[in-house]
Amino acid sequence: MGIRSDLETVGKDLWSNAHISIRPLKTEADLIYATYDCQLEDRQKELVNPAWYSIGRAYLFQEDNYPCIICDEQMTPIGFINLCKWLGEGDAYTWSFYIDKNHQGKGYGKSAVAAAVRLLKAANPDKPIKLAAEKDNRKAQCLYRSFGFCLLQELDGDDIVFGL
Repeated sequence: MGIRSDLETVGKDLWSNAHISIRPLKTEADLIYATYDCQLEDRQKELVNPAWYSIGRAYLFQEDNYPCIICDEQMTPIGFINLCKWLGEGDAYTWSFYIDKNHQGKGYGKSAVAAAVRLLKAANPDKPIKLAAEKDNRKAQCLYRSFGFCLLQELDGDDIVFGL
């Protein structure tokens, strides 16, 4: 069983919190939002995988990827997240996500991390979560540490790795 099967057993009440909701990418409008409308600042584009890359992996490796849209309190799309299988050392979950540049600085990233951790722990409480971050992405590193992630002694390519 992979992450897709694990997540599909999680109750709908765990897919949201007070500030955001995460919903599976299912429609053409979702695809357009994730790959075209949801934008990052130019300086951020080198720090995360683009949505089309994650969606392509989800098409090729469906059981290992679960691309989703992040929505605000009014269910307006504000970001993208792919919940997926860790491809590095060890069996773990991970994600790649970002919040649209027009919605950054409002706490949505922190709320998305909280929801993602809760979802993945509900899907399989025994499976670790690992996150890769560019060495220069201090903002992501601080965010992950604030949730209890610790720097691990491994690399994912040239990215540093955090584990929970």
